[in-house]
Amino acid sequence: MDDTLAARSLASVWHPCTQMKRHEADPPVAIARAEGPWLYGTNGRRYLDGISSWWVNLFGHGHPHIRAALTDQIARLDHVMLAGFTHAPVVELSERLAALTGLGHAFYGSDGAAATEIALKMSAHCWRNQGRPEKCRFVGLAGGYHGETVGALAVTDIGLFREAYAPLVRLGATVPSPDARGALPGEDAAAVERRAAGALEAWLAEHHATTAALILEPLVQCASGMAMHGAGYLQQARALCDRYGVHLVVDEIATGFGRTGTMFAHQQAGIRPDFICLSKGLTGGTLPLSAVLTTDAVYAAFYDDDVARGFLHSHSYTGNPLACRAALATLELFEQTDALARNAQRAPLFHAAFAPLAAHPRVRHARHLGMVWAWDVEGSAPDFARRYHRHAMARGLLLRPIGRTLYALPPYVLDDDAIAHLGREALAALDATLAEETPGAAGSPERHLP
Repeated sequence: MDDTLAARSLASVWHPCTQMKRHEADPPVAIARAEGPWLYGTNGRRYLDGISSWWVNLFGHGHPHIRAALTDQIARLDHVMLAGFTHAPVVELSERLAALTGLGHAFYGSDGAAATEIALKMSAHCWRNQGRPEKCRFVGLAGGYHGETVGALAVTDIGLFREAYAPLVRLGATVPSPDARGALPGEDAAAVERRAAGALEAWLAEHHATTAALILEPLVQCASGMAMHGAGYLQQARALCDRYGVHLVVDEIATGFGRTGTMFAHQQAGIRPDFICLSKGLTGGTLPLSAVLTTDAVYAAFYDDDVARGFLHSHSYTGNPLACRAALATLELFEQTDALARNAQRAPLFHAAFAPLAAHPRVRHARHLGMVWAWDVEGSAPDFARRYHRHAMARGLLLRPIGRTLYALPPYVLDDDAIAHLGREALAALDATLAEETPGAAGSPERHLP
């Protein structure tokens, strides 16, 4: 055990999406190792990874199949530049992804924000190559999150990020979200989707001539509090993009690889987008990798003798063999374990474990899709998320609310005892957090981070 690791980290590491001053009271938790759904701290305690380590882990930490694939690959080829070279893992992964999505010509990056940047640049450059350089603007959904690099921030509608970096960002437009929680009196979820689609239609009717693409998170807008909508909105969005000549980009960075019950969320709508952005679960939570897949028509728009008409984008580690091999092993696990069917079969166990939490008098909008559960907590404490996280960790759970939205997004490998532990202690942490509130206190929600 190294009890000084947290202190050394604060002295040398700038942690992501963190106000570092807060760590004076709550030091980072030092993790020594991980196995399955469990993280083991240097303090001798273990924590159930209830959010899959920022939504990336699918089959548990240290899975032997992925580990064996990486061990084999590093003995063969660790890395080679993908400009002018190729290798078996990147070819095989591209073929597998094309078979799964119906789109091909995968372009690789390092993380989700990189995938967003790639898709936006590719869309605008495609229109330019087709003689439509004016089509270079973008539109997204209210509350949408697509990453925190400068290009991705242009289509990320999270006020905390937009305000901090506004001078650097060429903001895209936003249209209303089909979030079912936004229902007006007398409306059901389908009516909310129709209203949101109507607003999108009105916007595209006026701005389609200068719009390259619509980007959205299909079925679940994760960083805006696990906002959920139905497949009907995706069908309407696809039809509108076709009518007005605008690309449809689906950000499956968080929703892909079984999170919503199907391999990819947009497949529940029976549509084919023009671009798919993938990352997070792509390598099962082992190595950073992202991919953007697109249509043959988009690819053809760049195919030319002129270098300037080629897609001008690269990363030093594009298509890294180790990351691609981890992704291949992850896709193999979906087949070997019949993961989608198994998740559907075990979902009732999660429902039962979470039933007391969903019935809590301070919980609103309990919702579920695939392997995502979410609840909004009615409360007065402005720092609910931070307080809840601390109480959950004290009970052996890694749960990290978004504002006042509590959610669970676990790995696919929890056994019965771990599921019961997750439900029981998530409820206990909620009661402990609410007990700290000052009666009658007022406060606005904490400005939240995903």
